[in-house]
Amino acid sequence: MAKNLVIVESPAKAKTIEKFLGKDFQVESSYGHIADLPSKELGVNIDDDFNPEYIISSDKKAVVKKLRDLAKKVDTVWLASDEDREGEAIAWHLFEQLKLDEENTKRIVFHEITKNAILKAVANPRGINYNLVNAQQARRVLDRLVGYELSPVLWRKVKGGLSAGRVQSVAVRLIVERERDIENFKPVASYRVDAEFSNEEGMTFKAKLPKNFKTRKEAEKFLNSCINADFKVADLQTKPAKKSPAAPFTTSTLQQEASRKLYFPVAKTMVMAQRLYEAGLITYMRTDSVNLSEDAKKAAVAEITASYGAKYSKPRNFKSKSKGAQEAHEAIRPTDMTLHEVSLGKDEDRLYSLIWKRTLASQMSEAQLERTNVKISNSNNKEILTANGEVVTFDGFLKVYLEGTDNEDEEQEGMLPKLELNEKLKNNYITATERYTRPPGRFTEASLVKQLEELGIGRPSTYAPTISTIQRREYVVKGSIDGVERKYTELKLKSNKLSEKELTEKVGSDKGKLVPTDIGKIVNDFLVEHFKTVLDFGFTAKAEEEFDEIARGKEDWTSMIKDFYSKFHPIVKDVAENAERAKGERLLGVDPESGKNVYARLGRFGAMVQIGEATDEEKPKFASLQGDQTIETVTYEEAMDLFKLPKTIGDYEGEEVVVNNGRFGPYVKFGKKFISLDKGENPMSVDMDRAIELIKAKQKADAPIAHYKELPVQKGVGRFGPFIKWNNMFINVNKKYDFDNLSQADIEELIEDKVRKEKEKLIHHWEEEGIRVEKARWGRFNIIKGKLKIELPKTTKAEKLTLEEVQEIIEKKTPKKKTRKKAVKKKK
Repeated sequence: MAKNLVIVESPAKAKTIEKFLGKDFQVESSYGHIADLPSKELGVNIDDDFNPEYIISSDKKAVVKKLRDLAKKVDTVWLASDEDREGEAIAWHLFEQLKLDEENTKRIVFHEITKNAILKAVANPRGINYNLVNAQQARRVLDRLVGYELSPVLWRKVKGGLSAGRVQSVAVRLIVERERDIENFKPVASYRVDAEFSNEEGMTFKAKLPKNFKTRKEAEKFLNSCINADFKVADLQTKPAKKSPAAPFTTSTLQQEASRKLYFPVAKTMVMAQRLYEAGLITYMRTDSVNLSEDAKKAAVAEITASYGAKYSKPRNFKSKSKGAQEAHEAIRPTDMTLHEVSLGKDEDRLYSLIWKRTLASQMSEAQLERTNVKISNSNNKEILTANGEVVTFDGFLKVYLEGTDNEDEEQEGMLPKLELNEKLKNNYITATERYTRPPGRFTEASLVKQLEELGIGRPSTYAPTISTIQRREYVVKGSIDGVERKYTELKLKSNKLSEKELTEKVGSDKGKLVPTDIGKIVNDFLVEHFKTVLDFGFTAKAEEEFDEIARGKEDWTSMIKDFYSKFHPIVKDVAENAERAKGERLLGVDPESGKNVYARLGRFGAMVQIGEATDEEKPKFASLQGDQTIETVTYEEAMDLFKLPKTIGDYEGEEVVVNNGRFGPYVKFGKKFISLDKGENPMSVDMDRAIELIKAKQKADAPIAHYKELPVQKGVGRFGPFIKWNNMFINVNKKYDFDNLSQADIEELIEDKVRKEKEKLIHHWEEEGIRVEKARWGRFNIIKGKLKIELPKTTKAEKLTLEEVQEIIEKKTPKKKTRKKAVKKKK
């Protein structure tokens, strides 16, 4: 029996640490927090200094019992959760809930999971840092108060099932305000002048006019004046310049760069980074510091010198620009600088490579450049064109890495040919292209993280969950519109002849960008109007600063909460009692048939259009908005079209074809088949040709491609990729098979393999009761009865469950049907 019990919060972390400690240490996982506020009630005692009421959730009771039993059998318990505030709170909950003895309990922290770091931590234990615990409690309690007080107000005043959050609501506000800026933006046209020249040796290069012409008339006048003009190099300046590397990664900059270069969503970046950290490959991935330890800098010097030579090495320190950054912490870096690549998984490997390159580059020499600026004059007017070039004379850190940018329009300077002062130049062409000013860009996940960090809102651990939450609540969606085409004019002077060409460009694309939904806008407007303090960027940033002060032991957390609540609660009461209901309503016009008003508004099931008033004797007519239609943008004509559904568009193969809109979106009905339209497709635009195309595609998808044991086999492509369906069983088809040309042998192999796996998963099967217990993912088990699926806690020994025990679990988890009591008529 081991003498020491080490408790970490993750099984993967436990597995890695166990390799470094001897047989006297047993490493176990708490699987994250073992105690938290209750999920279905406030859980904060407002009358008792906002004392949190922590409980152990049902799925953690077995874990707690196991850890408590183990703790009684060892000499020392080592609490080894992460070194941030959440980790400190986990350590404190373990200490409290396991009823540990202070003399036999030690708290250890480490920034990386390497043997040296773990052994060093064990040699230097400390107690629980209650300042960090209190900072975590303050955040948790403040967020719980805001959420639990605001959400019921939204249910009453906007729509049922909504919720609000302190940081999430501010993030939505940023996105909504950006959208309004875009909607209110009026593009202004001007003409940009570009030219191509050749020097005396015939080498070509590009130049441009530093200003734009406001009108076509001015642009034409300039181009006409350049006919038969002589061009020459009027000025030539060459200056040395330097480019410095970016700092090592913080959580925020890693999320931004992984989004730009690897196209990872923020949440995915954090999952991949967590795996790299738990495998001992990188340092802790939640940090706002750009510091590197002395050991790390020495290791970087050694690796740079060995791989590229001493002239590429230049150790340096960086200072964080982030408000409240924990400078005592370290940036995200590899634990072993000599390890250029890893083999953990495709995405993990790509992220590791990014971290390795960024870290090494941060300790490398500046790139030495030679920047050239050329001014070009002509004999016919006073306008000066300019050309800029850049030559790398020593690549320095660029040998390894160059930071990405969010600016899509940023032009990279190219190379220029060798030019001489007063050298005559041949003009190949000059263009004056109509260009429009652009509205501010919609936020990407990366640019939203950057904005939140600059405003001091949130901390490294909050960015990913904040962005995931606002999308899960459908206040914000990732745009899917390609944009619309816009025409523009290009005037071109070539061989002293002026020509004109009409071109098109796509504008307004929002693919992958964060776009607020109707409900997101309405909730935001309601909160901003009635709860200015909570939605104020300054307040949210100030709260983060106060959490930092609590973590430093310079502020009392209950005093901070009391001060906030004393101002916040009266406003909540006033709004709940007196504020008008928010409908997001917009009057579109009048229905010519009934003479009643037509509105776009928020309804019980989302954004819709309505004919009539709720107070009318006759019930109003409703129709849901479609595709990219929103309450703020839908037109009267589009609204009236929506009331034309359902619409019969013809007959096909003896069956009526109808276009309609349902609960799950627009569809074509053909006989007994319901065929969904493509995402964003307007049902009013569907004609018979399009309907037949959809029907044939559905018939083809449903047609058997083969038979197995006299049952048909169908194929299709779903959310998780290509599949075949047999006997109500869906079987994924991996890349080993040619999905378009599956043979009978392939089909039989896929089915037999799936059937074998299903049998291996089966633990119990009580056929008469219609109940089975199966292995699920991640070492868990499921109880399945009809459509009911119950996930068992990981610690449950499923193979030992009896039918009676399983039935008892099912009874507890089965939702109870509400029964209405019949009114009893009283006898007169």
